[in-house]
Amino acid sequence: MQQDYTYAVARIRCRESRLLSNADLNGLLSAKDVPSVIRSLRDKGWGDSSVDDAPEALLRAEKKKLWDFIGEIVPERETFDFLLVPNDYHNLKVAVKAITRDLQPSELFIRNCLIDPDVIDQALRKREYDALPLDFAETAKLAMTTLLETADGQLCDSIIDKACMERIGAIGKASDNEIIRLCCELFVASADIKLAVRCAKTRKSPDFIRRSMADCETLDVRRLASAAALGCDEIMSYLGETRYKGAVETLGVSMSAFEKWCDDTLTRATQTQKWEPFTVGPVVAYILARQSEIKAVRMILSAKTGGLSQEMIKERLRMMYV
Repeated sequence: MQQDYTYAVARIRCRESRLLSNADLNGLLSAKDVPSVIRSLRDKGWGDSSVDDAPEALLRAEKKKLWDFIGEIVPERETFDFLLVPNDYHNLKVAVKAITRDLQPSELFIRNCLIDPDVIDQALRKREYDALPLDFAETAKLAMTTLLETADGQLCDSIIDKACMERIGAIGKASDNEIIRLCCELFVASADIKLAVRCAKTRKSPDFIRRSMADCETLDVRRLASAAALGCDEIMSYLGETRYKGAVETLGVSMSAFEKWCDDTLTRATQTQKWEPFTVGPVVAYILARQSEIKAVRMILSAKTGGLSQEMIKERLRMMYV
């Protein structure tokens, strides 16, 4: 296993020089329009001859290239399940709501996932939950039954979101790799915090808030739920006592600012993996870096399409790994 990671890390080192830097992003921001951004990305090796210049096609191609590359260098793809699990639960939400609204969900599915979304869709339509992995099947059945019986979309979402958080939390606790544990813990904690803020703003009941949260090691979710029931100021006060006190100011700005804080915190943590040549850490860091730059390019392309100012989009761009 160590030898496999040594080879993988060596391959990663060659690829890191191709990652977009903050200066590269500023250059893309300065481009006059979407075609100019696409041309700059093409010059940096994005896409291939089989992909047209449509922004979504280019982004999909980059996601595929990322996971194809990881499959080449690390045969044990289950190591990275924690990065793909959220896509499965996103697809479950899409499938449940598509059925209740008589829609075709195919175009809304995320294809980089662990469970074929078409299998999820068919299992729900036929109520054949046994076609799905056990824990996932239980969540799918409960979410589907809840939405059909109550027509409460928020409750359905909370069931799926909590199951996702619990799954990722369990992966983190079972891992012996520091960076994977950190990623999983930050995912669950940030999801709990965002949930708390949403519930405070919509005045959800204390029982609903607590039942919707997943336990994690770096937050007392009972205190967080109690704070959310009292309002956003109480949430800020509690978080000021935790390792997430640095996020308090960003939560006062917007949820987007908080999400940027979380992503930048993770980027700073993963940068230390550059000097860990014998573990899976640098591979995880590289995947996160590639996902971050794809997300940044998506923001820039959306900004160019929507006519947003450079200043507005700069506020939302994440710190780059290089």
